[in-house]
Amino acid sequence: MPKDSQPLRQEVAIVTGATRGIGRAIAAQLCRLGAQVVVCGRGAREVERAARELGASGQALGITADVQKLDDVERLVNQTMEIFERIDILVNNAGIGMFGPVDRLAPEEWEQVVNTNLRGAFYTIRAVAPHMMRQGSGHIINISSLAGKNGFAGGTIYCASKFGLMGLSYSAAEDLRGYGIRVSVICPGSVHTEFSPHAGKNPEKMLKPEDVAHAVAMLVTQRPQSFISEIDLRPTQKP
Repeated sequence: MPKDSQPLRQEVAIVTGATRGIGRAIAAQLCRLGAQVVVCGRGAREVERAARELGASGQALGITADVQKLDDVERLVNQTMEIFERIDILVNNAGIGMFGPVDRLAPEEWEQVVNTNLRGAFYTIRAVAPHMMRQGSGHIINISSLAGKNGFAGGTIYCASKFGLMGLSYSAAEDLRGYGIRVSVICPGSVHTEFSPHAGKNPEKMLKPEDVAHAVAMLVTQRPQSFISEIDLRPTQKP
């Protein structure tokens, strides 16, 4: 256990897609590290419940927003600044997947997945960057996937969105590093959650949401002169 068990005291984090699964685990970990955590999701009831439950282990505030909508994202960031007057950490976790052969996918499915997984991350980065630039510091962490590096049958839309998120991460890192802002990307393999069980794989051998949360904790507590730009996260045993 480190000497300072709450190294993120006085820091403010926004976590998108934080009401369940990976995002919920990340929000909980940041609370344990002492951060003030803004829990973001699309459903007001789910956001309120998650913030209330996370409040038992740390300060959590729920703000409802759909990252596909620019107005929602700007409101999310503006409300966070009004309340806390700073943003130190942004975790872009909100994401969805729709799968099937490329010739059978509907344009509407493309729009929904790409707008959430890629456009949403662009909107949030664009909104928080000016505040972090004025502070001279900040962490932006994008939750991508190993599917952002390797295509697979039926994964056309999902893989395209995650490949795009990789490019967004690399370029944003170069744009912002001179301001003391570190943009990192985490690429997990298959993660077992209640909402994404991955049929045919052994859940006991799969990654857990807490594994991704641990990687986030590593990034936001790294020494100030270092910059871990990318983490590939795999289970120790193939599931």
